Amino acid sequence: MVNRIVITAPASGHGKTTVATGLLAAFARRGLRVAPFKVGPDYIDPGYHALAAGRPGRNLDPVMVGESLVGPLFAHGSQGADLAIVEGVMGLYDGRTGAGDQGSTAQVAELLGAPVIMVVDAAAQGRSIAALVHGFRSFGSVRLAGVILNRVGSDRHEQILRDACEEVGTPVLGALRRADAVAAPSRHLGLVPAAERRAEALASVEAMADLIAASVDLDAVAAVARSAAPLPLPAWDPVTAEPIKNGPVVAVAGGPAFTFSYAETTELLAGAGATVVPFDPLHDEKLPDGTRAIVVGGGFPEVYASALSANEPLRTAVKEFGGVIAAECAGLLWLCESLDGAPMCGVLEAEAVMSPTLTLGYRDAVALSDSPLGPAGTRVTGHEFHRTVVHPRSGLLLSPAGGAAWAWRGADPEGFASARLHASYLHLHWAGAPQLARSLVAAAAR
Repeated sequence: MVNRIVITAPASGHGKTTVATGLLAAFARRGLRVAPFKVGPDYIDPGYHALAAGRPGRNLDPVMVGESLVGPLFAHGSQGADLAIVEGVMGLYDGRTGAGDQGSTAQVAELLGAPVIMVVDAAAQGRSIAALVHGFRSFGSVRLAGVILNRVGSDRHEQILRDACEEVGTPVLGALRRADAVAAPSRHLGLVPAAERRAEALASVEAMADLIAASVDLDAVAAVARSAAPLPLPAWDPVTAEPIKNGPVVAVAGGPAFTFSYAETTELLAGAGATVVPFDPLHDEKLPDGTRAIVVGGGFPEVYASALSANEPLRTAVKEFGGVIAAECAGLLWLCESLDGAPMCGVLEAEAVMSPTLTLGYRDAVALSDSPLGPAGTRVTGHEFHRTVVHPRSGLLLSPAGGAAWAWRGADPEGFASARLHASYLHLHWAGAPQLARSLVAAAAR
C-alpha cells in the first residue's frame, strides 16, 4: 500500500486543514503524486485538498460506509500515488457521540496502519505541551510519530516547546508561526467551499504550501510516511456486477451552489451504466440533452437563492421534468416552492427557511417508502448538517398525504419520496450502499 500519514490534533481549531493542505501542495511541488483524504463526512476540506493535490479529495467515514470499506476506499483513491495524506476530524479520539472511537481519526489510522502526526496550537503553552503529547501517546494504540507546532510566538517559545516534546520522546517535525495569509473565510457551516472562491482558494493553497515548505521538515515527514507497514488491500470497485445496458443520462448538479458531493457518487452512477453529465443550476438554462434522472447533492443554495431563483428557464424545466430525481439537503431546498421567500423549482409542495439552529449528526435511517433509491425498508447510515427547516417536514404531512423518505430514532419521519422522487436532508455516502446507484439508474432506464 502507498506510503501514508494521518494528520490529527488534540481538538478542532489547531490547524489540521492548514497543515494537511500545505503538506499536499508542498509534496506536489516536489513532483510527488499525492492522494488526499479526510476522515468523516465533511465536504469542504476535501475541496482544498483537491486544489493542492490535483486529484479528488475523498472521505473515509467508517460510520457511513462501515469499517470494512475504509481500506478498500483508501486503496481506490490512492491508486497511482506516491504518498497519501489523511486529514483527521476534530480531536484524535473524537468520533460518533456515545460510540467510543467509532468514526474517529484514531479508528481510521488503525484501519490503515498509518502513523499519526499531531498538530498542536501552542500559542498559549510552554512545557505543559509535554503532558498533552504524553497523554495522547499513552491513550489508545495509534502510533504518534511526531508533532507539528502551530502558532509559535518566537524563537525562544519554539525552543521551550521543542525541549518539552523531547522530554517525552516525541520529535518535533515543524513549527509554524502565525500566518494570516493562509486564512480561508468561513460562514455558518464552516469554511467557504473552494469552488466558490477558486482564485482566492488557489492563493490560500499556495500560501499554505509556502508556509509548510519553510516551516516543516518535509524529509522527516516523508520518512514517517515510509514507515507505515505494508497493508495489502483490494481496491474498491464502483462498477456493479450487471451494469444497465444502454444506460440513461443522469444529470448531476454542480457549480458553486452545489459543492457537497462525494467522488464515489458519480463513479457508482457510471459504474451502474449511466452516462453522467454535470450541470450548473446557477447558469445552465436547460437540463443536459436526453436527461432521464437528476441528482442534486448538498451545498449552499441559501447563499445563492436569488441567482437560483432568477434562472427561471431551468426551474421550469425541473418542475416539468418527468424523470427520476434524487436530492440531498441543498437539493431538497432547491426542489421546494421557495427558499426564504425566493421562488425555487416547485417540485415539492414545501417551503424552506433559514434557521438559527444547527442540525448535525449521524442518523441510522430506514426508508419508509419505495423510491428511485430503493424499496421501503432499505437501511442506511447518513449524516445531517444544515441550518434550514422545511415545512412540512415530510410528504406524510401533505394533503393528500404522500410518502416520507426516512425515519430514525428520536425524530418524526423526514423527507419526500415517491416512485420518481427522493428528497431528504440526509447526506449519504453511496459507497456504503452501492445498490442506491444501481436502483436509480434502473429506475431512470425504465
